[in-house]
Amino acid sequence: MKRQRVIGMLGVLAASLWFTHAAVAAEAFKVGVMDQQAVMEKSTAGKRALEEMKSYSLTRQKIVNADDQELKDLELSMQDSSSKLSEAMKQEKQEQFRTKLEAYQRRLADFNREVQQKQREMVTEYAKKIAAAAQVVAQKEGFHAILDKGSDAMVRIVLYHQPALDVTDRIVKEFDSQNK
Repeated sequence: MKRQRVIGMLGVLAASLWFTHAAVAAEAFKVGVMDQQAVMEKSTAGKRALEEMKSYSLTRQKIVNADDQELKDLELSMQDSSSKLSEAMKQEKQEQFRTKLEAYQRRLADFNREVQQKQREMVTEYAKKIAAAAQVVAQKEGFHAILDKGSDAMVRIVLYHQPALDVTDRIVKEFDSQNK
């Protein structure tokens, strides 16, 4: 009986030591959380890159809009003059319209691919730069890990965190200092 009590006490002591060790280890592990999208939107360099992307897209959109207007004008001219034109002229105008429409569709598809490619390149480039800034913040402030919260549009990695763990603003500052 006495021996079982001693073994039981040793078991409780071992378990409490294990829990104490686990609690101390958990306290020593410092984790931060950031919002990578917010770093892009709040930082000077990120805002500049987003503005360049927007400008690039708008330039392409203006060309597409001009082509679109040209097609509409051609279609209207075909409708207005259809009764006055000979059958050969009607067919020629329709062929001209079809050719321009195909070129318009190709250009639109090309522009969409270009914009998407440019966005992918920008995201890849800036993700690396943001990771470098996060690493500097982690090393300066003793974080063992900095996790990206993710977003509703992407996989949400962190479902909950205490606001004190958010280091996004510090990463924005570091990111701006590295990318002037």
